[in-house]
Amino acid sequence: MAGAGAGVTAATTATVATEPATDFPAGSTASRDWIADYLAHLRHGRQLSNNTTAAYGRDLVELRTLADGRDWADIDHFLIRRLTSKLHARELDPRSIARKLSSWRGFFDWLGTQTTLAANPVQGVRAPKCAKTLPRALSVDDAMQLVAPVQMKLRAGTGEGHGAEPAELCNRAMFELLYSSGLRVSELAGLDAISGKDALGWVVMENREVIVTGKGNKRRVVPVGRAAMDALAAWLAVRPAPSDGSAALFLSTRGTRVSPRVIQQRLQAHGVASGAPVHVHPHMLRHSFASHVLQSSGDLRAVQEMLGHSSISSTQVYTSLDFQRLSEVYDKAHPRAKIK
Repeated sequence: MAGAGAGVTAATTATVATEPATDFPAGSTASRDWIADYLAHLRHGRQLSNNTTAAYGRDLVELRTLADGRDWADIDHFLIRRLTSKLHARELDPRSIARKLSSWRGFFDWLGTQTTLAANPVQGVRAPKCAKTLPRALSVDDAMQLVAPVQMKLRAGTGEGHGAEPAELCNRAMFELLYSSGLRVSELAGLDAISGKDALGWVVMENREVIVTGKGNKRRVVPVGRAAMDALAAWLAVRPAPSDGSAALFLSTRGTRVSPRVIQQRLQAHGVASGAPVHVHPHMLRHSFASHVLQSSGDLRAVQEMLGHSSISSTQVYTSLDFQRLSEVYDKAHPRAKIK
């Protein structure tokens, strides 16, 4: 990989040239920054987000480092297997190894269309098996206590808070919407107060629904519950105009669009202040939404659509979570459940 670029950062992925280099023949894998070209393909050809593109870039730069300067054409199946074993020996999480292999596999698939690369060296290499873990969800009571603590309840039907500060109303609207509609934190942060051709998502108050753009730029419509609608109305009544000129629905303390990281920090702090029994994060509210809807309805397909999962297999994990909950109830309640 002689002459390859020094490193790839999130900034690089956002500014990388959209036109591929033409100084080297199509069959060459040397002297050309193939990583930059691939990231340009992901960003502009496949329209992946800057964060996703940056993650691919980090994985590929790590592969280049692990391969000790070899040309891409000299990386073979056996080397990839050795590198995978090395990562496993470092006690890297199997899921992280699987993600890296997926990044590398996609890169070599693309490189094969640009050069005379004989075969994809990552094909057939699998990450170490990992224990199957279930997503953590709050109980119904804990979830409701978290998103609607007593001191911030609204007068029913009025959309008015009991002397709550705008920041509190903003937080409550965000947390209620996360639990009410099962949004990803990035989807929540991307919501606008009004619809528009460039908007990633918005709330339709009269229809009690939220429109969001999820993974793969797929748009979906999700219902919004009454409690979340009341919280949104209370926030919109005091929401100032964004200082950055955007139409952002939820704002930071500086008046700009709130970031996913800030939402995570606010929810974590709120969870501690409200006495939540576990460390809470936005995805836990998404898991809780899915689990509670499935417990009540048993409609796996509906949950799949509301979550925006492309495959039903991603949603089926909640059936295991529901069975786990039923097993716990059985063990605690049935007099013959445990052997004395």
